[in-house]
Amino acid sequence: MPAAEFIDRTLRAEGSEERASADAGRIGGGLRFYGASIGAVRGVVRDARRRHPELTHDEVTALASELWSEPVYERRRAAVVLLQGQVSTLLVSDFTRLEQLLRSAGVRELADPLVDDVVRPLLGRLVGADAARAQRIVDRWVREGLLEPYGA
Repeated sequence: MPAAEFIDRTLRAEGSEERASADAGRIGGGLRFYGASIGAVRGVVRDARRRHPELTHDEVTALASELWSEPVYERRRAAVVLLQGQVSTLLVSDFTRLEQLLRSAGVRELADPLVDDVVRPLLGRLVGADAARAQRIVDRWVREGLLEPYGA
């Protein structure tokens, strides 16, 4: 996907070996690090959305999954930032994808913003049957301990 290639290429260019080494030591989790700052990650996602305004809901969620598919912290953080900016368009059916991301997050620096800025706002805006379905999913996550390590 061209947007994913743009994000990856730009994040690599924004990174530094020093920051990558420091982040790897601080965050760990078996991830690789480009060494791009969170400000750079946010800016790259913003630029990608400007370059690709035509992306539909399904394309945005596919982009998030594509970014997440590589165990690179900045790519995964970009996926979180992308979803944070699209919470108003996410659907109850997106909880399946969110569960996959949470199960593979491995570090609080990815899971916390995913829960706090994507899952909770999405859960809070759903109504009726969608809200009930989403709440059952989140309750299952809590029972399974998926959210416990992340303060849910």
